[in-house]
Amino acid sequence: MNAIQRSCVALDSALLRTWQRFDRGRVLAAAALILPLLFGLVSLSYGQDDNWDLHNYHHYTPYALLNGKIGYDLAPGQWQSYFNPTLDLVYYGLNRLLPPAAAGFAMGWLHGLNVVLLLAIGRLLLPAGSHRLAAVVLALAGCLGPGFMSELGNTMGDNLTALTILGGLLLLLRAWPGLLAGRLGAGLLAGLLVGAGTGLKLTNAVYALALCLAMLALPMAFWLRLRLAFVFGVGVLGGIAASAGHWYWRMWQVFGNPLFPQFNDKFQAPLAAPIGIGDTGWIPKGLAEKVLWPFIFTLNPKRVIEIQIAQLIWPILYLAFAALVWSLVRGALLARPATQPLAPRARYVLLFFALAYLGWLNLFGIYRYLVPLELLAPLVLWLVLHRVLPPAGARPVAVYALLVAGIAGLPHGNWGHANWTREGIHASVPAIAAPRQSMVLTVHGDPPMSWLVPSFPRELAFVALGGGFPESPAYAARMAAMMAERSGPFYVMMTAQPDQAGQPESAVEQARQRNAQVHAAAAEVLARYRLRFDAASCVVYDAAVGTNHWPYQLCRVNRPG
Repeated sequence: MNAIQRSCVALDSALLRTWQRFDRGRVLAAAALILPLLFGLVSLSYGQDDNWDLHNYHHYTPYALLNGKIGYDLAPGQWQSYFNPTLDLVYYGLNRLLPPAAAGFAMGWLHGLNVVLLLAIGRLLLPAGSHRLAAVVLALAGCLGPGFMSELGNTMGDNLTALTILGGLLLLLRAWPGLLAGRLGAGLLAGLLVGAGTGLKLTNAVYALALCLAMLALPMAFWLRLRLAFVFGVGVLGGIAASAGHWYWRMWQVFGNPLFPQFNDKFQAPLAAPIGIGDTGWIPKGLAEKVLWPFIFTLNPKRVIEIQIAQLIWPILYLAFAALVWSLVRGALLARPATQPLAPRARYVLLFFALAYLGWLNLFGIYRYLVPLELLAPLVLWLVLHRVLPPAGARPVAVYALLVAGIAGLPHGNWGHANWTREGIHASVPAIAAPRQSMVLTVHGDPPMSWLVPSFPRELAFVALGGGFPESPAYAARMAAMMAERSGPFYVMMTAQPDQAGQPESAVEQARQRNAQVHAAAAEVLARYRLRFDAASCVVYDAAVGTNHWPYQLCRVNRPG
């Protein structure tokens, strides 16, 4: 035995002794209580959430819902202005009730509850006699993935709705004997929970579908499988109705499209172009990319996410699944029973995992939408390796694979943060004598501007022009009618450069050039609507998210001549 082998044996022995020392029943209860609090503290250490989507619509949409701005404004948050805002009410409400730092801690704690669900799922899936601490470690490893950690405490919604997916899965696993006996109550409840998450964030539909399809492979009579899948599907529809039905009805009443402006090629709502809207640029191109996708996005994360992340769990897991498929095929061809057969519950989870991944691969390809599977990935890897490797080798291989994958993911990227302040979001606004008679136009989608709307009087209307919304001729006509109904004054709101006082002349000149570019682009957009603005009237105002300053400018707009 060489030195490297002796070192590996010594390390494995030390890990095992430590494992056994902490493998106590009380560890599970303590972990379930403490770990969510630790995630809350990590969220607190990150600082104030300041991500692009917060600027674009997460702050605006709950405000619009609660203040009668639906249909009063026109798409200030681009086409995302009309996403179901119910999920965003959580962050919006916390920031109305608590200081910003306390709200950030609460969001991190809520996201950290995923570790409790993973812990419970792990205890159900790990073989009888497994160390209790294994469930804790695998649950924690799942929550330390780069996708989950990048969104910890922020408004993007994937971490929060993951609770509904994992919760639905846990309900099914806990009620397993009853499900196989034909009792359908747990299937209905799980469907309601997963459906609620789907209504809150439609990208979760792939998980609802995967859970449903995986039921068709359960070890029971086919008609019982079909009945369970049907009941689960009914629950999903009920959950969607509960969490999003009010919004779909409002969109239908106001715009004539329950998913406005998405799928407008089908619904033909007049204010949007009759096209389908979807971000398909992230989906792999061709069969070869689909087959090799985990390796491709590991080497080039920008294929699946806008920020820089590092991870190794997906190619490792992909190879493990390939080994599992090979062992199953080989066993079937040679008519040899598996030496380490998977329990039925574990088989269901692995099938769900594979189906959900394939759905994500073909519909989205966006890493953020993979968070529920990222959370389950360490546990799934553990299960697969214990199926394809001899018992003596499975545990150390799994431990070292997870260590390597975890270390490779450090440091975690994020979507933007600021230091905490007493007022999380602040904007200086001018006095507007008759806001109901005035209107503010925005003319660029990046950087987004709708996060500023709640700082203005709610009677003031905001309309986005030339941004990301698929405008129709009726949209331009509605904007013109809104101007005709008002006496003014009218404004255009644009991004502005920070104060350059005391900066070198080169920095001042660069700021002038950028401002001139913003003005030129705004003039071009306004000209399409026979509008123009007075550059001499522009006034710069300060705005900030935490300690990050995002100044903006308001300029007077003349009526069409």
